[in-house]
Amino acid sequence: MDLNTVETVARPRARAELPDWRPGDAWLAGGTWLFSEPQPGLRRVIDLSGLDWPPHAVGEGGLSLAASCTIARLNRLELPTNWTAAPLVGQCCRALLGSFKIWNAATVGGNVCMALPAGPMIALAAALDGTATIWTPDGGERALAVVDLVLGPRETALRAGEVLRGIELPAAALKRRAAFRRVSLSPHGRSGALLIGTLDADGRFALTVTASTRRPVRLDLPRCPDAGGLREAIAAGVGADLWYDDVHGAPDWREHVTHLLAEEIRAELRGDAGG
Repeated sequence: MDLNTVETVARPRARAELPDWRPGDAWLAGGTWLFSEPQPGLRRVIDLSGLDWPPHAVGEGGLSLAASCTIARLNRLELPTNWTAAPLVGQCCRALLGSFKIWNAATVGGNVCMALPAGPMIALAAALDGTATIWTPDGGERALAVVDLVLGPRETALRAGEVLRGIELPAAALKRRAAFRRVSLSPHGRSGALLIGTLDADGRFALTVTASTRRPVRLDLPRCPDAGGLREAIAAGVGADLWYDDVHGAPDWREHVTHLLAEEIRAELRGDAGG
């Protein structure tokens, strides 16, 4: 879509060239949402592609993802075989239902910063202890857990002029056992619930609930619970006002399927074939 209110396009090549933020500005990464609908308040676009960030790096400490890494690049990435949770990367990429054109333009950072409940990169980062590196307008940076970065639909903890530089996923989280579940109202529909469970070697259990809730909810338990304990943990951790309501699912349905998928995850990770 043509953005006919844009007066200026800035193309910085280095951080020092980033212009001072002002009302009417927008960061441009992949642009798959920015160019998808009218933006009447937009006056200047700041194109981040010229910063040329390496899309990803794999090291002993874990996986580093640039905010500008595309979904397609992430999906093609080969990860160490001892990272037991590595299949989550591909599963979350495929949860972003779009054409190859979207996959080759949409970015990890854009998906997180859009803060849509169904954002699969939010689920991936929240489940794997992801930490966001944020550039601040004064030339500094700050770190914030992704689960705390996303506050609600289209709402983040980013301040005016801040840029999401990248996301760090620690190796310890990538070495956990993991289970993934997703459901939507139609075979190719937007996620109505997307849950990820992880289990540490010492028995610690975590359940991350996204898509069915207005913001990501991470439940950390000292051990894998029984079915009743899991239901209680979800009820305590997800208040009635957190269940999301839109055309892709009503709150009562989202709550119901969240409990069903959570129990499947619990049974899989506990090895409880009969539930």
